[in-house]
Amino acid sequence: MKKLVVGFMMLLIFALSGCGNSENIDANDAANTATVGDSIVEAEHLISAVETDYEASAVTEAASSEDSVEEENTPKTDPEIITLDFVDVFGEHYETTINPDVPKHDYTDESFIHDGYKLSYEDANYTSRLGIDVSRHQGKINWEEVKSQGIEFAFIRVGFRGYGKAGNIKIDQRFYENIEEAQKAGIDVGVYFFSQAINEEEALEEAKFVIDSLEGYTLQLPVVYDPESILDDVARTDDVSGEQFTKNTRAFCDSIRENGYEAMIYSNMLWEAFELDLSQLKDIPVWYADYEEFPQTPYHFEFWQYTNEGRVSGIDGDMDFDIQIIRK
Repeated sequence: MKKLVVGFMMLLIFALSGCGNSENIDANDAANTATVGDSIVEAEHLISAVETDYEASAVTEAASSEDSVEEENTPKTDPEIITLDFVDVFGEHYETTINPDVPKHDYTDESFIHDGYKLSYEDANYTSRLGIDVSRHQGKINWEEVKSQGIEFAFIRVGFRGYGKAGNIKIDQRFYENIEEAQKAGIDVGVYFFSQAINEEEALEEAKFVIDSLEGYTLQLPVVYDPESILDDVARTDDVSGEQFTKNTRAFCDSIRENGYEAMIYSNMLWEAFELDLSQLKDIPVWYADYEEFPQTPYHFEFWQYTNEGRVSGIDGDMDFDIQIIRK
């Protein structure tokens, strides 16, 4: 660097002094010599500035080089992946990746209060109310007695599609009796349909059946799409993919909404992890089923079916209990 600067200085002086010819200096030449002297001083300042810039540049380049090496040696990590361990109703363990694109709930375990078969939820943002869901399997129900036990809402099965090859759609044998008697007792009612649709056309057929069956009735709660698995027998939906189940759910719920009703999805952790793509259904509320002490799902839900072994006066035998979590 020093040699380069000295060389540059000599070249600059050589140029400013008339290529080094100093003979025959007269008065005018003396004036010119003073100018050359000033130029030499300026040149020295210029060379000093160049030298300083060069050294600063060298330091910057060295630091940049070190940063590059450090960056190359720093392992690159993917966005954080969060997994969830959960159990099914039989106690079998599973692991799934939590979908970052699906809205999460903000409920806390300590705010769920169990009192025998009854469950409540209370925090600064939410409160709850107690309900049940029924079908013909509960037999004759004394709805006035049920209401007196603190039950404020009920989901009533409106119908179902058989899981055999024919897949016939049928009305629940006690649907009309249950909806009329429950509402007469002052209980808010929603309905659910047990689906075995294998494609979108069948899902739309199921939606139409529900809409036709509800003619003349008013609901206080949503119409629920319930695409459950058949665990103890061969079913027509055994080979239906999660992608197709998601399409069926969308078709059913959109049709229900188009006809003036609220729609909702019945689901459990297995379905949320391995079947339904909730990122495509996040505008549809969820009725979540899970019989653990606290809900295992990280995803948002509005209703929780928390046991299938509840007991209430007015109904014989075990049954499903639910709570609705309501924002204050």
